[in-house]
Amino acid sequence: MHLRRAAALCAVSVLALAAAAQAATPVNPVKPLPTTALTLGTGGQMPAEEAAVTIEHVDLKVKVIPERKAIEGDATLTLAAKSALPRIVLDLDRDLPISSLTVDGKALPASAWSNPEGRLTITPLAPIAAGARTVVQIRYGGVPHVAEKAPWDGGFVWKTAPTGEPWIATAVQGDGCDLFWPCIDFPTGEPLLVDFYVTVPAPLSAPAGGVLVDVVEKDGWRTFHWRQKSPNTYAIALNVGPYLKLEDTYKSRFGDSFPIEYWYLKSDDPAKAKALFAEFAPTLDFFEAMIGPYPFRSEKLGVVETPHLGMEHQTMNAYGNEYAKDVYGYDWLFQHELSHEWFGNQVTNVDWDDMWIHEGLGSYMQPLYSQWLHGDMEYMARLNSQRATTLNKFPVVADRVMTEDDVYKPVGGPAGDIYAKGSNIMHTLRATIGDEAFFKSVRTLVYGRPDPKPGNFQPRYATTKEFIRIVNDVTGKDYQWFFDAYFYQAKLPELLPTRDGDDLVLSWKTPSSKAFPMPVEVKVGDKVVTVPMANGAGRVMVGGAVPVIVDPASKILRRQPYLEEYQAWKKAKDEAAKKAEEAKKAEAAKPATAKP
Repeated sequence: MHLRRAAALCAVSVLALAAAAQAATPVNPVKPLPTTALTLGTGGQMPAEEAAVTIEHVDLKVKVIPERKAIEGDATLTLAAKSALPRIVLDLDRDLPISSLTVDGKALPASAWSNPEGRLTITPLAPIAAGARTVVQIRYGGVPHVAEKAPWDGGFVWKTAPTGEPWIATAVQGDGCDLFWPCIDFPTGEPLLVDFYVTVPAPLSAPAGGVLVDVVEKDGWRTFHWRQKSPNTYAIALNVGPYLKLEDTYKSRFGDSFPIEYWYLKSDDPAKAKALFAEFAPTLDFFEAMIGPYPFRSEKLGVVETPHLGMEHQTMNAYGNEYAKDVYGYDWLFQHELSHEWFGNQVTNVDWDDMWIHEGLGSYMQPLYSQWLHGDMEYMARLNSQRATTLNKFPVVADRVMTEDDVYKPVGGPAGDIYAKGSNIMHTLRATIGDEAFFKSVRTLVYGRPDPKPGNFQPRYATTKEFIRIVNDVTGKDYQWFFDAYFYQAKLPELLPTRDGDDLVLSWKTPSSKAFPMPVEVKVGDKVVTVPMANGAGRVMVGGAVPVIVDPASKILRRQPYLEEYQAWKKAKDEAAKKAEEAKKAEAAKPATAKP
């Protein structure tokens, strides 16, 4: 059947199904129960039933009803069983009640499924055999969880555009896909193919990831049909609003081309929208030159303006930075979210414990882009500003199964260190092994091969341990000592200098007392000398030379007591300012005292 005709028929079908679902599923105007901790978590230890299936295809239909802040959903999942399954387990917020459920076209009674905590357990009429495929259809609806502070907490954002129309988005990375569709809420739960139908009031638009197959308008509703390959679970996102679109064709250094597009509010200053769009091509060229081919060129590079700050929604990144100017000459939010097309979407961490792969490498792309654009001064300035925020309270990698909350919680997780410290670790690794080995290692991590070209790679999963193996293979040396020091312990290595006559004596100290043979450059007068530090110690003759500067090019991430002193001062200053502001508000809230 002709693709466009098939798409049109599919789109008509979805409208009929949406209408049927609307008739069958009453939408609750008020959420009767709080969203469970299970639903508000993502990742962790995967149930055996979920680990035993691959989601080959998702046919997801979502109707967005702005006046009720509600949705109606119809999800059909094609599952391939890796082993025999007596039960099917998926994740879905219990506050999106299910109106009907079928397995392989056969309706199940309500007694055949349960969802008390947000982990939907389905008992099919017969166990599913290993190697078999089964199709589960779930019709559901209700008032979805609202994000209190998107994008840091997950859920729906219901806003009004400056021109008065509904402006809606989802941002669910922190809490998971199960906030609005039945999924496997773990990093490795990516479906192989998604057909995503979003129905919204006309004339609103609903940009999303993948390729736009068709738009059908009927009875005051518009349905956008998007088709996307191998998206991250949290990259399946809703965006609804009164959008205009800028579009162009990007001509790649690899000799091919693909679409780029920016969906922005019709109330925006067109000049600002065009200025941001003008950044797309040069930023893309940077990533393709430094890392490798844009991974999703068979679909597009897309960005949509959202009522929250931003999120890396594969091929349709969320942008809410309000065109803010930056001292470094480019939009940091756009650049950071775009970096995740490589670090997060092309290569995805197996477990949230490996999240530095997304955020550390993604954050390092900002100083690297500054170096690409303007040279070393801005590269070092960005790295230093990142270094000043590093807390070093918990290891970047805990070496255990983690939920995303475990990573970000104030006690026990590295939180912001996966960004700032991760970036500076990459800077130090690059200085240690050299540019050629560093970029070859990163490319191999991202693409699974050192020679990526359009069409010769697929999205993949990776771990911290795999990256260590890659670095060792590329360099022909064992750098476990490097990663033990920077990933698996919280505190930074400390370089202790002493004088012995005319010699400067250097020794490394690590909290774990493990070997740390990091060579150290020392500037002695007008010469730079490399001290090998093979056994964690070394010396260099300095005599009365002036100046003597240890690590003059700032290649090594290490403990700097003056930074700790600055952080303590700033924390005290900020806390005092906060208390003063609270006291001021409390005083202003007091009732006025009547004069005698």
